[in-house]
Amino acid sequence: MDSVGPLHGYRIIEFAGKGPAPLCGMLLGDMGAEVIRIERPAAPSDIDKAEDAFSILHRNRRSVALDLRQPAARNATLRIVATAHGLIEGFRPGVMERLELGPEPCLSANPRLVYGRVTGWGQTGPLALRAGHDINYLALAAALHAIGPRDGDPIAPLNLLADYGGGAMYLAFGLVCGLLEARTSGHGQVIDVAMTDAVASLMTAIHGLRNAGLWQERRGTNLLDGGAPFYGTHETLDGGHMAVGPIEPLFFKEFIQRLGLDERDFGERMNPATWAKHRELIKSRFRQKTRADWERVFCDSDACVTPVLSMAEAPSHPHNAQRRTFTELDGVVQPGVAPRFSRTPGQMRRHSVAPGQDGRAVLEEVGLNPQEIDALLSA
Repeated sequence: MDSVGPLHGYRIIEFAGKGPAPLCGMLLGDMGAEVIRIERPAAPSDIDKAEDAFSILHRNRRSVALDLRQPAARNATLRIVATAHGLIEGFRPGVMERLELGPEPCLSANPRLVYGRVTGWGQTGPLALRAGHDINYLALAAALHAIGPRDGDPIAPLNLLADYGGGAMYLAFGLVCGLLEARTSGHGQVIDVAMTDAVASLMTAIHGLRNAGLWQERRGTNLLDGGAPFYGTHETLDGGHMAVGPIEPLFFKEFIQRLGLDERDFGERMNPATWAKHRELIKSRFRQKTRADWERVFCDSDACVTPVLSMAEAPSHPHNAQRRTFTELDGVVQPGVAPRFSRTPGQMRRHSVAPGQDGRAVLEEVGLNPQEIDALLSA
């Protein structure tokens, strides 16, 4: 088995930042790409302790620390860029241009370069230069409005949807598409990933339901947003929760049987007018046993019922443990590599490194002599 990963042989330059770009760099590195992270030089501080929280995102990288405000550092960066296949950056529009490392100089140094950019609002538009966070991009893309209880406020699903499901995943998808095209055309291009665009794209199926008259604007009243009593969570006797999702008739029948309820009490189950009554029957039943009890009841069924696990619990669940969904690297438990390839699987090769740890080696590889490197690093 070849275990170097499907992106082995590709070099990606990542400009260090926050948000979706680091996760994109991790995904590409996990798949075998050589990811070189350009970081700013920094003295240890209390801020570094907060940065340590994200260190698992920085695995499978090499690191070069350069002060990009200095012309010599920018020239060295362009030398590195000239050897790369792709580049990712997640700064506000105009920042890379002010550093003289925007698409024009980078593509001049490397015409085959795929230059990936990810921002909240995109490179153009009235909001392009405005600050924002995941929750703002969800709000403008109509996703936030649809998430939350029927009679409560909209709820942000952590920062999983815009930052990571939208920004990081669409940036990774765009980079790989661009790399494939560049192999054919011999020309690079710029990938503009806006998290608002990406979240809107992720909402395509929900828009389809709305267009067909099968989705109401009021949240908490629809099949997939917690409105249906058979698609949501129910509290158990000990304060835990079970996630239920038996949408199909066969699965729902088994669900009701395993609960010990009478199927005749659940007529017209797809009619929202019956959901309040059905919800109380189901919730009352779940409150009669602990989460562990219900896990045993549903462990071998197709009723689509699972325990709601905490982050501490998830790695030791038998399914996750058998598949190594979570793994350990250098003593740190973290999510493993995904997705899985049968012949060229990705792998976790190295933990995050100290900023600049690989600087001398990388600069030597791109042709700087020892005197140039010494002068650059000392500056």
